[in-house]
Amino acid sequence: MTITSTEPAVAALREALAGRTGRGERFAGLSAFRSGGTVTLSAYVTAPGRIDTLEATLPPGARGYPSLTLAPPAIGAAFWYERLIHDETGIVPEGHPRLAPLVKPGDPLPRHVTGYGLFTIPHGPVRSGVTESMEYLVETPGEAIPHLNMRIFYKHRGVAGRFTGMTAGDGVLLAERAEGIASVAHALAYCHAVEAIAGCEIPREAALVRVAYAELERIANHLDVAVRLADAAGLAVATARFALHKERVLRLVSAMCGSRFGRGVVVPGGVSAFPRKRPAEILAGLASLEQQVTADMHALLGTSSFLDRLRGTGPLTPARAREHGALGPIGKASGFADDARLTRPYDGYAVLLPGGLSSAWGAPAPHSPWPPGDPPHGGLAQPPIPPRGDALARLRVRAEEVTQAFGLIRLALSDFPERTQLTPNVPCEPGDGRTLGWAEAPQGEVFYDVTIAGGRITSCQPRSASFHNLVLMHEVFAGDILTDFPFIEASFGLSAAGAAL
Repeated sequence: MTITSTEPAVAALREALAGRTGRGERFAGLSAFRSGGTVTLSAYVTAPGRIDTLEATLPPGARGYPSLTLAPPAIGAAFWYERLIHDETGIVPEGHPRLAPLVKPGDPLPRHVTGYGLFTIPHGPVRSGVTESMEYLVETPGEAIPHLNMRIFYKHRGVAGRFTGMTAGDGVLLAERAEGIASVAHALAYCHAVEAIAGCEIPREAALVRVAYAELERIANHLDVAVRLADAAGLAVATARFALHKERVLRLVSAMCGSRFGRGVVVPGGVSAFPRKRPAEILAGLASLEQQVTADMHALLGTSSFLDRLRGTGPLTPARAREHGALGPIGKASGFADDARLTRPYDGYAVLLPGGLSSAWGAPAPHSPWPPGDPPHGGLAQPPIPPRGDALARLRVRAEEVTQAFGLIRLALSDFPERTQLTPNVPCEPGDGRTLGWAEAPQGEVFYDVTIAGGRITSCQPRSASFHNLVLMHEVFAGDILTDFPFIEASFGLSAAGAAL
């Protein structure tokens, strides 16, 4: 849908977005494309089975447009997107409530709250351990956190611009390095766009292998969140155990393809090669790992001192999650789920999940990860229960997704034919065109808006779940104190590099 008028274009875009979101569809992002002297705003809206692009072209020489974030009908989730557009193009979203630099260095952010005894604690950008570079500005009277600001530009690398001029085959090398912890998901989203332009259909076996690598990536990410939460609570044994499980997953991926992050596997047209280990070997190793992970998760979620630190910490209300369109475990923990594996299925998920994610459970796990009388929370495979939206709920969603991921890998690799019968990929030479591709990363939906002309990428706009969700960190500290900070940050499970592409 393209809106072609001049001054009324943005107003028409806003009305169209408001109408779509009012019908239950989700605002998925906003980007800007400059061509010659004109700028086109592209807004993305999800619907069952697809993501639509709504566009408005600004008049030639326009230096601004009425902000979508504030002017009625307001699209509040555009808040960071419009700051990013201002950084990248200089186009001003007029009336934006807080137009400070986001991915470009700038002056210190103005204080959001004022009053007697309030001061700002700069936390970062360099912090202990291997945490990514990002600066938190904690506005506080001493313990409570009335407001939090974030400066993410330290990780900005201008990834979108680097795609320009690349071939489709080379572009995947950059996509899988855009957000290292979600390398497979980014490669999938990019390749789905390229494959749609080329009109190629990947082999069935390659689609199943893609699922296996994507779910192993999901397990590793969710285990990492458990590591960070256990470490924040001072549980040394749990920290070591979950770090060991994560390491075993990464070593398995390395044994399968030569990269701990699954890089080099997903290519336009399928996969570069089938796993070096046979399916039976992979499944045997996973069976032992699943049993240990499930037992340790059961123990962790039965530790009262740990639960006390997470329960009620950093809550995101269901209404706010739905209004913003919160992605992945953050949205699910607050009762809002839009899992692309189900609503916009791709690769092998359409075959493996005809009945929803509940089919991924397969054979029962050796032990339930849930304490007696405490069912899984917020996932799609169990009857819904009232969402809590706190750090504990987010961990429970991840624990459930780990169990589902093991089941999906079993489904994908069971009864796999002999590799001599398989074709890992098909030719994929895209012509000229533009389309979207998406995938469900461990953090939530990733999508790529790719344009190809003359065999080269002329534009590529990636959007990670980390960027879409991280802005919600501003809002979840009401009633919490400084010692809750590491639990809230870890429970979000996001990446600064992914947010500052």
